Amino acid sequence: MESRGQARVERRLAAILAVDVAGYSRLMEADEEGTLFALRALRRDLADPKIAEHRGRIVKTTGDGLLAEFASVVDAVRCAVDLQRAMAERNADIPPAKRIEFRIGIHQGDIIVEDGDIFGDGVNLAARLEGLAEPSGICVSGRVHADVAGKLDVGFEDLGEQQLKNISRPVRVFRAQLGAPKPAAETPSALPLPDKPSIAVLPFQNMTGDAEQEYFVDGMVEEITTAISRLPWLFVIARNSSFTYKGKAIDVKQVARELGVRYVLEGSVRKAGNRVRITGQLIDTASSAHIWADRFDGALDDIFELQDQVAASVVGAIEPKLRQSEIERATRKPTESLDAYDLYLRALAQIQKYTRPSRDAAIALLKKALAIDPSYAPAAAAIGWCRMVEGAVGSPVSVPDIAESVRLAAQAIETGKDDPDGLWMAAFALATLAGDHATATDAVDRALTLNPNSANAWCTRGWVAAMQNQAEPAIEALQRALRLSPLDPMRWVFFGGLSVAHLVARRFAETIDWADRGLREQPRYASAYRAKAIACAHLGRQQEAEECAQNILDLQPAFTISGWRRAYAAFLFSPDTLPMCIEGLRKAGLPE
Repeated sequence: MESRGQARVERRLAAILAVDVAGYSRLMEADEEGTLFALRALRRDLADPKIAEHRGRIVKTTGDGLLAEFASVVDAVRCAVDLQRAMAERNADIPPAKRIEFRIGIHQGDIIVEDGDIFGDGVNLAARLEGLAEPSGICVSGRVHADVAGKLDVGFEDLGEQQLKNISRPVRVFRAQLGAPKPAAETPSALPLPDKPSIAVLPFQNMTGDAEQEYFVDGMVEEITTAISRLPWLFVIARNSSFTYKGKAIDVKQVARELGVRYVLEGSVRKAGNRVRITGQLIDTASSAHIWADRFDGALDDIFELQDQVAASVVGAIEPKLRQSEIERATRKPTESLDAYDLYLRALAQIQKYTRPSRDAAIALLKKALAIDPSYAPAAAAIGWCRMVEGAVGSPVSVPDIAESVRLAAQAIETGKDDPDGLWMAAFALATLAGDHATATDAVDRALTLNPNSANAWCTRGWVAAMQNQAEPAIEALQRALRLSPLDPMRWVFFGGLSVAHLVARRFAETIDWADRGLREQPRYASAYRAKAIACAHLGRQQEAEECAQNILDLQPAFTISGWRRAYAAFLFSPDTLPMCIEGLRKAGLPE
């Protein structure tokens, strides 16, 4: 019986080619039907004909790959090289995020054939080699390399012996070098920059000394890339393209030319015991200037939670830095070449000066942006945000200006349903200028769904919650904003929100502490003086309360309690909190 069973087993020596689609899950998530259609077309028009042309046989296909066998190892490698070069040509005009890229592994070995399928170590090795290959790359075993050396117009890089998963012995691996040789003097032409800020998150260096942590390092970079991709004002290079630089010495200017980006985020991971330290730095490739750098420490007990924390912290920290860098770039740009986005950035620069002339200049720029693009939600929402901020530092906002701001905020929510910046600014304006807390809550919640790492959206969420007498949710949201962007140029607004939230909770000492922090950042912060005056008065710190009252009158000489109540107070404080605030202002000595 045994001999008859063995007689039925067919064995032969073959070259096995394993193909996999890099980033298949990401492509399917982005466009399931489009990805399936494109893959079918690639099989029909390219992969199947190439394999047949080189005398190969497709053994089987999966959703994201295929397995083929060849009688000749030279034919197998030549087929793989032709296939990858043809794919590179097809992908040349396709945006990186939408490209379908193959990874190919090739091994030559003894296989078992049964019912048209093939099995054995040779098949397993080809699959593991494919997993080592980069997107658009080919990895072959040492046996394959020995057989094809000098027979094809392709070079190979020796990667040394690699320990492959579920393969007991180390395997010598070579990477095919597919690029055609270039003359020494030739420099690749730079890709043009997109029409919005562009960034590539490069593979972080694994400096833990533990190869097992490689998946953690790569996973963290993928989390950061995904999180940054949620910012609609950024052009983010897909992970598969960024990871072509993995394991290579990196020149950021070369990366900028090859990927067409202005900014590069790079970093490293070190480990000591169960602790891990992650460092990151953001580089402007035009000047090679480091515009942000930070480090994050954590325990490896739950590495996936740590990945999430680092991704959120990195995105929250670099978003304002990127925005500030873009503002500075826009202010240097010639006026004749400004578009709606540049006008919007210039307006943000004016808003940050916190004076009435700068407010007027900002609103004029924003209206020019809307004249170019009436549906540009951030510009529409920023008009109300601008007036709200200026009101916070002492300048009154007229009734017609409030009406215009509310109208534009509602417009921004309607036209900018997928723009988190437009949504959170509109929410802040509607809550503070119109008291429409329900619409504001819906808008900021959508902003956080679109970009859960937006410090400004969390700040807005905290303010709106405080206005609705929800002190603890408000404090939690505002603390999250601070964790995401601890050095934010607008963090005085975060501090002001925490002051108001603690005031709502009747924690007057904390109210004073947060108000003082806000005032150290923004000495003209009239809202912080009001919160501090109320808290000092209720704690019996009368001299401090009266000093705050005088500061309020210096900023707003026409201030009266009744006028404040009519214009803003009913929007800022619930009926449960407002009487306590009015009593505090009276005790501080402010006029009725």
